[in-house]
Amino acid sequence: MTEAPATGLLHHVELWVPDLRRAVASWQWLLEQLGYTLHQNWADGRSWRLGETYLVIEQSPALTAAHHDRRRPGLNHLAFHAGSRERVDALVAQAPAYGWTLLFQDRHPHAGGEEHYAAYLEDSDGFEVELVAVS
Repeated sequence: MTEAPATGLLHHVELWVPDLRRAVASWQWLLEQLGYTLHQNWADGRSWRLGETYLVIEQSPALTAAHHDRRRPGLNHLAFHAGSRERVDALVAQAPAYGWTLLFQDRHPHAGGEEHYAAYLEDSDGFEVELVAVS
């Protein structure tokens, strides 16, 4: 018998995007770099799993805006453990080729504070991720 996941562990996150093809180009690369594997694939969406948690990217069936605004009420960003500082730096270097832009460049890699080594990336649809290095 498989042990049940810990209570409170995140089950899944679902992001509705305006353009699935564009989102998959960015998110598939990032999630696979972080150890996720393709979990589901259907006409309007994809999901990737890591352990008990999975992330869904789905083309929105009811767009109310063409771009996600992380500064409005709702999701601001997703933060991922990303390994060593060197690994975070390597991901930052590769990210533009997959549609990601480095945010807070003037404060990178300490935009979250001097004791916090992380990269803040935004995709072309306005979704932000934080890639946190091991302390």
